[in-house]
Amino acid sequence: MLFLTKARYMRIHIIWVSILLVGALTACGPTTQGNDQQLTLTGSTSVGPFAEQLAERYEEHHRGSKVNIQALGSSAGIQAAAEGTVELGMSSRHLEPDEEEQLQVYEIARDALAIIVHPSNAVTDLSTEQVRRIFTGEIANWREVGGHDAPIDIVTREAGSGTYGAFEELVMDKELPAQSALRQGSNGAVRQIIAGDPDSIGYISLGIVNETVKPISVDHVQASTEAVMSGQYKLVRPFLFVQRKNATLSPLGQEFLSYVLSPEGQQELVQAGLIQGADAQ
Repeated sequence: MLFLTKARYMRIHIIWVSILLVGALTACGPTTQGNDQQLTLTGSTSVGPFAEQLAERYEEHHRGSKVNIQALGSSAGIQAAAEGTVELGMSSRHLEPDEEEQLQVYEIARDALAIIVHPSNAVTDLSTEQVRRIFTGEIANWREVGGHDAPIDIVTREAGSGTYGAFEELVMDKELPAQSALRQGSNGAVRQIIAGDPDSIGYISLGIVNETVKPISVDHVQASTEAVMSGQYKLVRPFLFVQRKNATLSPLGQEFLSYVLSPEGQQELVQAGLIQGADAQ
């Protein structure tokens, strides 16, 4: 009987200790290693690289915080934000009317679409109409626009991407790219193909143009920050963060958004080749 009494006493003692521990942890609140210190943004493959750069810089000054960037396409980011599966989505196209009804929009930057060719291509300028006719396949040889005698290899983005949506809106006038066009999943992939094919043409974000490709002027205006700011260059699209209306951002979500729109965050984007967003502080 004495053994049973001690065993019963030990069980009761353990139960009370457990209760006290749980109460203490509850009173202390969530730990700093929990989800409150992680933020995930999903969406545009064009916005993605710039968001990653901003996230890295933010994390340098906010130890313990983690901002994850998932580049899955603008439509995916818009849908995820509307459904509330992420706090912030990323888009490189304007929202449709039904999307605008569901989402709060922040223009973090503006980007110009650069029409690019291989550096060896003699063509330096095309009209918007010529660009459209090339991408529909109506103009099929470079000699038709002052270049060398060779078939034009068209490189475009996949349907659903923000870059494709912007190009469709700004250039294509509801016409579709030629069936022969090579479709790619990112701006970087388009740039890589153009850099290796002297007969190709494509379009990418102005912010990632480098010496491996040649941007050509459109309607006699060269893509540049100055031309975008002055309104002369017309192939311009927004870089957006979107949030479900009436939803409250977490402290980390709000702090990261504020950083992106701050003078410091905007300077990072400008140095990367973008233009300051309309919602910058």
